[in-house]
Amino acid sequence: MPQDKRYITRADAPTLAELFDRRCHLTPQNLAYVQHRDGDWQEYSWQQTHEAVACWQAAMHQDGLVPGDRVAIMCANRWEWVVCDQAAQGLGLVTVPIYTNDRPENIAWLIEDSGARMLMLESVEQWDSLAPLHAKLADLTRIVCLEGGTTGPANLVSPADWLPDDVPDYRCQPGDPDSLATIVYTSGTTGRPKGVMLSHRNILFNIHAALEMFDVFEHDLLLSFLPLSHAFERTVGYYLPMATGSAIAYNRSIPQLAEDLVEVQPTIMISVPRIFERVYGKIMDKLATESSLKQRLFHLAVDTGWAHFEYRQGRAPWRPTLLLRPLLDLLVARKVRAKLGGRMRFTVCGGAALANDVARLFIGLGIPVAQGYGLTETAPIITANPLYDNKPASVGIPLPGIEVRIGHEGELMTRSSSVMLGYWNNPEATSKIVDERGWLHTGDKVSIAESGHVTITGRIKDIIVLANGEKVPPGDMENAIALDELVDQVMVIGEGKPYLSALVVPNPEAFARIAQTLHLDPANESVCCDENVVSIFMQHVEQRTQSFPGYARVRSVAVVNEPWTPDNGLATPTLKLRRNRILERYHELTERLYAGH
Repeated sequence: MPQDKRYITRADAPTLAELFDRRCHLTPQNLAYVQHRDGDWQEYSWQQTHEAVACWQAAMHQDGLVPGDRVAIMCANRWEWVVCDQAAQGLGLVTVPIYTNDRPENIAWLIEDSGARMLMLESVEQWDSLAPLHAKLADLTRIVCLEGGTTGPANLVSPADWLPDDVPDYRCQPGDPDSLATIVYTSGTTGRPKGVMLSHRNILFNIHAALEMFDVFEHDLLLSFLPLSHAFERTVGYYLPMATGSAIAYNRSIPQLAEDLVEVQPTIMISVPRIFERVYGKIMDKLATESSLKQRLFHLAVDTGWAHFEYRQGRAPWRPTLLLRPLLDLLVARKVRAKLGGRMRFTVCGGAALANDVARLFIGLGIPVAQGYGLTETAPIITANPLYDNKPASVGIPLPGIEVRIGHEGELMTRSSSVMLGYWNNPEATSKIVDERGWLHTGDKVSIAESGHVTITGRIKDIIVLANGEKVPPGDMENAIALDELVDQVMVIGEGKPYLSALVVPNPEAFARIAQTLHLDPANESVCCDENVVSIFMQHVEQRTQSFPGYARVRSVAVVNEPWTPDNGLATPTLKLRRNRILERYHELTERLYAGH
């Protein structure tokens, strides 16, 4: 391994606690975390973090927490998230991350199901939101509230009242790599979430497999905005930088992401397709208002950048138009990169499929996008596109040491040291997903090229079977429709019906423009049912799906002016659609789409 990388190996640190402790001793004064607080960006070194963790450990120990006890963490990405997690890991405790935007009844269920003894939350308002469910939380012996007052039960405290005045010694008892480190509840599009049990080995194996494929350095700076409750962000955007000594800056909020990118100037970004799609949509919206000359110049810059990418990848020959790239980069691409901070070496995208048009635009503008794939149950990465062998239409090749194969019905199966220990208190569900030979059944249909690149072709359970027997995977169609400037969210439906239809949540700005053009009030709910509005959306859907087979074309559209969010229960905390709940919510509307057929 090249010396300049200075990675901490699994042999040096077989547990997450030992990884943290070793990092703090290797580079104690280096920048570790950056957080916006009191109107400015505040920096924390590894030494400062180490001392804070030691204080939290002393308080946890004083509360009688013993190895194996569960500690629930419910707050936005911030330095204290790390401090609480590392304090727990050093004591042999098990952390249970909880999404802050989850529904109260689900939060209470997770705490109760995991048997958590301690809960760290951000504000007293969060605790108050759980008021009707406090009886279910009676087993909590300690509730630590980071901000606001401490009105509530006697066991609810602020850090100032809970932590010791003096810095004690850091505790890091040698641990078993195969012991339980965390329980990560899958967001679940149907039914109750399942608690994925991940060991130290699961996570550390995944980290070091990824580092064999990607170069990450001590001088790198990551901007963290995906929830740390998400296994992808936690492994790649939190634990991996600890192994490399890279620093992490925490985004203030998604609405402030564009501003934070410019201020922080990160070199690496971990993201999901939805973020790329939003940036893509804003770029295309702005481009539509520019002159035809600027539009042609922009598209030429993207086309030339893409041709240069394909040439560098060895998939296309050099051509004279590549001589224009430096000028086009100066006139177009560099300006776009500046809006992402201007220092981005590469971005990693996972969680769902990224549309080819979106990947092509970013790569064409000189922003490398490495798409990957995985599951919470695999800690989480299974495949990724290395920058030197990047095929954006695929989700990459298996990480070193990870086996993949195609099983029944084209299902991707995987086996490695990253495969979970099982589901918490649910051996029946565990046996359904992991067979007796250790192969985990992902539920995703794939094809695997000779190069080893894996392409997701659909979900086995998400296939729509039309009345004529034709089977249609809705994912690709939804990705195509979601790229339209009028569309914010979309769900294709048609199970058992004669044709496909689509429920569309409009882009608010675009919807307002359409309503104004038609002299309608966008705030009036009846506008969604206006024939002219529906017709416009239908035209856009048809344009986006014209390349699909005839039987897989959308024949009708319903416009729904209500975003599908975790707050209303129509999306998971990771923004995956809860298809069954959406169908239940709009049952009458969907029935009208098929009336008379």
